Amino acid sequence: MMDEPTSGPGTPADPPAASVAYQEPEEEVVEEEVIAQQQLATTAPDVLADSLREYLDAWWRRIRSGESGAVPVLIGLVLIVIFFQIEESTFLSAGNLVNLFVQASLYILFAAAEIYALLLSEIDLSVGAVAGVGAFVIAELIAPPVNLVWWLGIAGGLVVCAGIGLLQGTLITRLHIPSFIVTLGGLLGLTGVIIELAQIDKTAVGGVMSISTNSPVYNLVNANMSPTLSWIVLVIILGAYAALSIVSATRRRARGLSAPPTSIVLLKVALAAAGGVAVVIICTINRGAGLIALRGVPWVVPLVLLVIGAWSFLLSRTKLGRYIYAIGANPEAARRAGINVPWVRTIAFMLVAFTGGLAGLVYASRLGSIATDIDVGQLVLFAVAAAVIGGTSLFGGRGKMLHALLGGVVIAAVFNGLALMGISAAGVDIATAIVLILAVTVDSLVRRRGATGA
Repeated sequence: MMDEPTSGPGTPADPPAASVAYQEPEEEVVEEEVIAQQQLATTAPDVLADSLREYLDAWWRRIRSGESGAVPVLIGLVLIVIFFQIEESTFLSAGNLVNLFVQASLYILFAAAEIYALLLSEIDLSVGAVAGVGAFVIAELIAPPVNLVWWLGIAGGLVVCAGIGLLQGTLITRLHIPSFIVTLGGLLGLTGVIIELAQIDKTAVGGVMSISTNSPVYNLVNANMSPTLSWIVLVIILGAYAALSIVSATRRRARGLSAPPTSIVLLKVALAAAGGVAVVIICTINRGAGLIALRGVPWVVPLVLLVIGAWSFLLSRTKLGRYIYAIGANPEAARRAGINVPWVRTIAFMLVAFTGGLAGLVYASRLGSIATDIDVGQLVLFAVAAAVIGGTSLFGGRGKMLHALLGGVVIAAVFNGLALMGISAAGVDIATAIVLILAVTVDSLVRRRGATGA
């Protein structure tokens, strides 16, 4: 983050980012464009390229210098898929792949939540408990005697989660209490809150709040779009992504900033289209048994893609996102640049909790209920594991929401494949631990290689 931007065609002749970052706040040059150039120069080779060849050359130079990005996890995912397909031929069947997509949705959302904390070189141990509280609140609001409409119930649960994040973020930033301690206390305290919520609500039998099978909350994971609607949604998503990418690149060039050439933008859109078409084709294959047809994309899939897309836009295209990266790389430099560090960090912890609430919604929808025995500790570990396995650094300042998507899919693939092979729960935990340690090892070696220039 704090290295000098690499010069290239179309790059403004700004001073080095490191020196600009230490100017006094009244020198307004630091507020937006310098931080934007700094982040883009260290994370995206496409903005320094004017052609596909230059893009590939820049990408290869970054890999050789230690900035391998998502390449290791993609290679690892391919190897995992090949291994499980050889061991269990049903792994790549349409029915199992759709189950894998649904399983991955939970881990993706938890990882997306944790990434906000990791980018700041912090950690949030309470995200699993926050998800549990949010799920209980949603279940109670849409059930008798409250009987709120489903979307108001979801909104109420997410507001509660965001409020928890605001409280924890304030304690961390204003009282300077380590995030480890605050969120550990949050994990313990919110676990007690879950128990109290179950005791207060008389409809919670044995500490379990059930969700009606007729509720849209239940259908989020357990129901599918029709094949026709699946294709329509895909076209809308791809159209929005293509328009946003083209407009964003055009605006940057109009403002005299470096931007990816049209060929790179179109290539990215084509790759996204290929992936989307593959997913819809898999989901629209009949995976039902006997005379019962089961086709269509589960509703949770576009929800997860919407969250990842929105959070990716926030991190890469807004001031708040650039400030989060800047603070994670060097908090003191960010402060001297005029960034309100405490407020940005507080907002980040609010986003952690809010996204954790979405994960709690998916968790409750998948089970059709929420219970006091929710394993909040294990959910936290999966959140951190998925984010790190996907490529987010534990040392702050480096990571993308794409890493949550990749890490969530890797963990789901490991769980799914081992379950097909009949491996015990102990074996699943051991395998997940090995994958996590390997991912952290790769991250450490990559950072060391980048620092030494080897």
